[in-house]
Amino acid sequence: MTVVVTAVFSPKPGKKQELAEAMQRGIAAVHEEKGCELYAIHDAEDGTITMLEKWTTVEDLDIHGAGSAVETLNADIGELIEKPTLVTRMTPIAAGTEAQGLL
Repeated sequence: MTVVVTAVFSPKPGKKQELAEAMQRGIAAVHEEKGCELYAIHDAEDGTITMLEKWTTVEDLDIHGAGSAVETLNADIGELIEKPTLVTRMTPIAAGTEAQGLL
């Protein structure tokens, strides 16, 4: 079953561009990880940066979460964020909902 993740990053004042650049450094490498279907950052209207992820399985996501890419990301952005990142993991409510465009 696929899993979608949103992660909302709150940059310190004046650090948004630097945060975005730090986050972009690892995106290409993550796209090469098993199960990664989407890994992208977006500029949100409220001044945060939102990362959208889609993984083929929860297991693939868990491996990613324990891997070096996340460790490097956390080290690169630690001094640039104002508060803890809000991470939400979501899975389809019912079988087949992805094909219908619900997730």
